[in-house]
Amino acid sequence: MAIAVKPTASFLHLRKPETHLFIRFPPYKSAVVSTRRIAEMAALTVTPSLGLAETFSNLKKEGKVAFIPYITAGDPDLSTTAEALKVLDSCGSDIIELGVPYSDPLADGPVIQAAATRSLAKGTNFDAVISMLKEVIPQLSSPVALFTYYNPILKRGIEKFMSTVKDVGVHGLVVPDVPLEETELLRKEAVKNNIELVLLTTPTTPKGRMKAIVKASEGFVYLVSSVGVTGARASVSDRVQTLLQEIKEETTKPVAVGFGISKPEHVKQVAGWGADGVIVGSAIVKVLGDAKSPEEGLKELENLTKSLKSALL
Repeated sequence: MAIAVKPTASFLHLRKPETHLFIRFPPYKSAVVSTRRIAEMAALTVTPSLGLAETFSNLKKEGKVAFIPYITAGDPDLSTTAEALKVLDSCGSDIIELGVPYSDPLADGPVIQAAATRSLAKGTNFDAVISMLKEVIPQLSSPVALFTYYNPILKRGIEKFMSTVKDVGVHGLVVPDVPLEETELLRKEAVKNNIELVLLTTPTTPKGRMKAIVKASEGFVYLVSSVGVTGARASVSDRVQTLLQEIKEETTKPVAVGFGISKPEHVKQVAGWGADGVIVGSAIVKVLGDAKSPEEGLKELENLTKSLKSALL
C-alpha cells in the first residue's frame, strides 16, 4: 500500500536555482535534464492510498470536516491546472474535484461556464486532461474526483471511460446530469473499477427519491445547497440545515454540501450545521480566471484556499 505524504511547500517554493545534465541517447539524440526535476519527481511520486469514503472516515475519527475545492481543467491552460492541483493539495485540501470542460454545462453558472469555454478554446479535451492527470496524481496525497457530464462518457464508452480514469488514479466521479434511473450501468462499471460514483440531491428532490439517491451514492452524498446552477451567493440557505438532518436520518454515509459556498464564513456555517464536507467551486475558479497571469492566479489560489481551509480548523 502506498503511503500518502502531503507536500508542505507551496508552488512558489519550488522555483529554486537548478543544474542540468546533458545526456546523449543513442544513436544521436540528446537532451538537457534538470537535476532538480529528477529530485522532485523522486520525492513527490506518492500515489494517494485512500479513496473518498476512507478519507471521510478518517476525518470523522479526528472530528474534522472535509474541504473539497473544485477547479476547471485547462483554465487558463493544463500546465497551470497541474500546478493548481499541487497548490490545492499542499494547502490542506482533503479531496479535489476537477471539472472536465464541456460545451453545454447545464448545472454550471456563469463563472464555471466561462472557464469551460476558455478551456475548450485552448483545445482542452478529455485525452489531454487524462495525460495531465497521469503525471500529476502520483504527486498528490488528496484523492481526485472528476466532475463530468454524461454525454462525454457515453461518447467514449462507459467501460472504456471507467478503466481510463482508474488507470490514472482517479478515485471518484460526479456526473450531475445523469438521472438516477440511468445510473445502473454507470454504477456497475464504477464498482468494477473501484471508482466511487457520487450522486447529487437537491432542495427540490422529493424525499422518496432522495432516499434512493442516498442509498445508491458512493464515496459521499453531494447535497446541492440551492436551486439552480453553481455560483457564489451572498448567503447559504437555512434550508440546508434541515436537508442535512433529513439525509442523515437515512444514511451514515458522509454528506458534502456544494453550490453557492464561496466564503470562509459560509464554510464555517455549513460545517456547524453538520456537513461532513464543504465544496467550494466558483469562487476558486474565478480567482484563476480573473488573474492577469498564471503565476498571479496560483498565488491567489493559495491565499484563498488557506483562508477557506482555516475556517474548518
